[in-house]
Amino acid sequence: MAMENADQQVLKKLTQWVAEGRPSWLCTVVKTWGSSPRPIGSLLACNSEGQIAGSLSGGCIEEDLLEKLQRGEMANACPEVLVYGVSQAETERFGLPCGGQLHVVIEPFVDQHHLDTLRVITERIEQRACIERSLDIATGDMTLSETERFRHLHFEGAFDNTPGEKTLRQTFGPRYQLFLIGCGQVSQYLAEMAKALDYQVVVCDPRANLMAQWPVEGVQLITSYPDDAIRAQATDSFSAIIALTHDPRIDDMGLMEALTTDAYFIGAMGSMKTSENRKARLKELDISDDLITRLHAPVGLPIGSKTPAEIAIAILAQLTALRSTAGNTVQADFRAVG
Repeated sequence: MAMENADQQVLKKLTQWVAEGRPSWLCTVVKTWGSSPRPIGSLLACNSEGQIAGSLSGGCIEEDLLEKLQRGEMANACPEVLVYGVSQAETERFGLPCGGQLHVVIEPFVDQHHLDTLRVITERIEQRACIERSLDIATGDMTLSETERFRHLHFEGAFDNTPGEKTLRQTFGPRYQLFLIGCGQVSQYLAEMAKALDYQVVVCDPRANLMAQWPVEGVQLITSYPDDAIRAQATDSFSAIIALTHDPRIDDMGLMEALTTDAYFIGAMGSMKTSENRKARLKELDISDDLITRLHAPVGLPIGSKTPAEIAIAILAQLTALRSTAGNTVQADFRAVG
């Protein structure tokens, strides 16, 4: 079963509370100023009984916000915007970084009026599909629209509680998935680092004796041959697939399948000579030149990496560069590795 991303966990818990008739709130970071502990779009759900899912700051803001809501001081019927860190004293009190501010939209779910909407959102995320929600801050009305890709949060209007039209548009959808073929040291470092970057990490290796020794928690493990596993759950454009076993019988089988998918990145570890030999084998297996050009091999940016941890850093740097520049337009610039 696939690991759930952070938004999915928060929204599923909120949906559960609303279905059970517990008054609840959804809090969304819509703007940050200066240094901030959590990015725009971060979610927190809480209910009248004091239960919390997600995080806005990792500090005292959650406690203060929950107290305000439980005392009925705000967001009783319609959404409101709350700003933390207006004064230096407040910044210090809530443990915000120097000069940091958080602007948070708080929306109440006092009944089951929006239960069906919440269920549609969570179902779309479970299907690894995107959906955009538009919220009218003044009224609490919301609408949903399907979208093909993830978009950053967009807020229109004043970032405070002054009168006027305010709209929040946010896309919910799958986090990027990192599918690793092989469970060696590089995979272990990659998995640990990728978790911190909010990837959904899957490790596939048919060697059960090695998989039994896997040390990184919070990662989905599949003990089977990679072609079947890729076909089952790593075919979309949110997936990156990287072969890391050094065993051609395993790596090549996975790569043959991966190259036919919509995965936004496909890579393989090895020297220049190993990579050229691999491409020759794939060609002999009737993989077309067009598909073979999709393969990043050797994988990773050329930073002179030698150790498993350095190789993992080089790979994640390459993935980050491609994602931040919208993918395919710069892929050719990052194929070579020293």
